[in-house]
Amino acid sequence: MNCAPFTTIAPLIHPLQRQKTVGVQVGDVLVGGKGPIVVQSMTNTDTADVDATVAQVAALAKAGSELVRITVDRTESAQGVAKIRERLDRLGIHVPLVGDFHYIGHKLLADHPDCAQALAKYRINPGNVGFKDKRDKQFGAIIETAIKYNKPVRIGVNWGSLDQALLTSLMNQNAEIGSPLNASQVMQEAIVQSALLSAQEAERIGLSRDKIILSAKVSEVQSLIAVYAELARRSDHALHLGLTEAGMGTKGIVASSAALGILLQQGIGDTIRISLTPEPGGDRTREVQVAQELLQVMGFRSFVPIVAACPGCGRTTSTTFQELAAKIQDQLRANMPIWRDTYPGVEELKVAVMGCIVNGPGESKHADIGISLPGTGETPAAPVFIDGRKAATLRGAKIAEEFEELVQDYVRTRYGGSDNGDIGEIGEAVANSL
Repeated sequence: MNCAPFTTIAPLIHPLQRQKTVGVQVGDVLVGGKGPIVVQSMTNTDTADVDATVAQVAALAKAGSELVRITVDRTESAQGVAKIRERLDRLGIHVPLVGDFHYIGHKLLADHPDCAQALAKYRINPGNVGFKDKRDKQFGAIIETAIKYNKPVRIGVNWGSLDQALLTSLMNQNAEIGSPLNASQVMQEAIVQSALLSAQEAERIGLSRDKIILSAKVSEVQSLIAVYAELARRSDHALHLGLTEAGMGTKGIVASSAALGILLQQGIGDTIRISLTPEPGGDRTREVQVAQELLQVMGFRSFVPIVAACPGCGRTTSTTFQELAAKIQDQLRANMPIWRDTYPGVEELKVAVMGCIVNGPGESKHADIGISLPGTGETPAAPVFIDGRKAATLRGAKIAEEFEELVQDYVRTRYGGSDNGDIGEIGEAVANSL
């Protein structure tokens, strides 16, 4: 088969260029501006239960959540915030806490100054910060508190609690134009306007632009994409992305990834949350892992070494490669809290665990360290490739254990010092450790 002559081809994938937004400092984390896309999450504990909330914030932070939001819905919750902050600081966990306020946020912040001070950011929803004549007054009170304590604010619009007066006004205006929009388009416009008008009001009161983050959440993928694209077109405010009520399991993961992936590729978004509904008693940190993996597979950030593994087929009837891939991935993720500081750059590591001879050697060569396990009917030997070169062949009953040791040795050798040597020497040194 002859190949066509090579000609200059326009790149199919454009460089990932983020929209320029105003940076907002949330504690020691920069959202927007020149900062990386930030991963955040939210507790589902009762904030009044200090012990439970501290434990969950600690778990989320350990998993990699760079901001953690907590509910502040009543006096008992507000009274717990400063205690939670103090306990976390004693544990050496300095992740910024965001207070989620609805309905009586203005009162809770005024009555509990220690809560107002302990939080790194306030989140308010213009649709339920107050109703009718009280809305502007109560919104203003929260903004004034933020100014007093030098705190940023996320103005988070949600279509489930949209300002009905604004929506009704836009519906009436729409009915009078020659080519009216459909109901969904009017809803989207109301969401965008609610965010922008609220931000304008906050600035009028005196909150600086570098203290405002906007979000506009819906639960339909196409609507979310449309709303954020328009919000980004009209504003340079830092944007928090998230598909609200995304759902459970694979549905929530797929829907969130589809919506956020498209927006991120367009350069839209400064911080993200994957709003997964956990199984009863499920692990809340799952949403952090999904957010990290989304940013990593898209090439925006690196959080944990990636394990490439084939899906398996009739050539791989043994479960050995599946078990080893899962074990290596779990091992890498478990080690990251320590490795992140001890081995700078280790999050870029690529490991391959392949199941047979068809693609195994080739895929393994593309990884930093990879193994090609014997498939059904193949010779019971597993070549290991390090930095593109065949470094060893493992045999016997302890192939998995020996490969795990090689991965550990590789990490120590490559990332353990400022002068790590030639890449080929690293492979040889690791292979000689067998």
